[in-house]
Amino acid sequence: MTKPGLVQGLEPKNILLLKSHSMGVGDLLRSSAAWAALKARWPRVQLHFCMLSNHEGYVAQELIGSHHLLSSVHFITAKSGQPGGQVQRNLPLNALISRINLSLGDQPIDLVIDCEMAGIRSSLVARRVAKQRAAMSVGIAQFPLRRFFYDISAPSSRAYQKMHGLSKPMDYTERDFVSLAALGIERLGAPISLRLSPKGLAWKQSADPRATAGRKLVVLNIGCGTADALVKRPDLSDLVECFTALCERMAIDIHLIGAAFEKDVNVDFAHKLSECLSGRNLRCELHNWAGALSIEESAGLLDCSHLAVSSDSGPYHMAVALGIPTLCWLNFSTPASVHLQSNVRCMIRPNQQEFCEAALALINSGSNE
Repeated sequence: MTKPGLVQGLEPKNILLLKSHSMGVGDLLRSSAAWAALKARWPRVQLHFCMLSNHEGYVAQELIGSHHLLSSVHFITAKSGQPGGQVQRNLPLNALISRINLSLGDQPIDLVIDCEMAGIRSSLVARRVAKQRAAMSVGIAQFPLRRFFYDISAPSSRAYQKMHGLSKPMDYTERDFVSLAALGIERLGAPISLRLSPKGLAWKQSADPRATAGRKLVVLNIGCGTADALVKRPDLSDLVECFTALCERMAIDIHLIGAAFEKDVNVDFAHKLSECLSGRNLRCELHNWAGALSIEESAGLLDCSHLAVSSDSGPYHMAVALGIPTLCWLNFSTPASVHLQSNVRCMIRPNQQEFCEAALALINSGSNE
């Protein structure tokens, strides 16, 4: 239970944000709405993000490591052994705390916020780090005894959902706001956000990708190339039909992005689309960037586009965060992935007419010329 008077008059200068749930690009970017809300409450506060990850080398590290709302970013490997190996285990708590302290160095911390809704490990970390740095701790009383790990505690996610009239599963952007409820900070529709890093901006300026005169630049991310995500990948035949119909209505150039292991599906799509367009005397320039761009450079390409079309994967959330008109292709209802913004449309297996109407409306609403 929150101790009386702790929140009133609170003016932290340095906040440590703890997360351990997921290292997906989209999952981490969804936290940016909460970061913005904290900066809105305390404009001069410095935010220090600490992610307890299973292993090193996640692609999200590059993107989040340069996020404009964060003063410092710390990715702490919380397990020993090889990724996916049979012997990979959680580090002992003392070893994990030592890694965190080594990464933070002498950085002052006034407030530690445990953003995780479940589990006890992040609670223990929050309590120990806060005590060592003479800081207050904030967390979620997801179950009755969990509140004793924190100086200030928020109600459970169930109570938060009920209080705000949210459906289940809860929109991922709302997850961090459960802990912020302890501080009286509300989301109020705040969107996620991303700015180009110096690397992304430099690539955009040097590569200068543009659509041919009189045409619109569309970035397509078929994505979902890992085994567990294939179920979310659009059917190529349906995708080809929809883009063929769009090419009949508007002159576009298509830039395909993705990881290196998604290059082949991009090639397959480009071949099938080219055949369809050729049979109808239509022209569309196709560029396959899969595996050729870093995640920051991919952001630079997205920032040039009039429209981003993507499956439910990282580039979808990147485009939304950049403010690019975005059409997300879903294979099934996924409420937690939906961004409720005027320049975003999430569609479940759209037919040609639905796809074209949404794409044209989004392109006409955009600002890129």
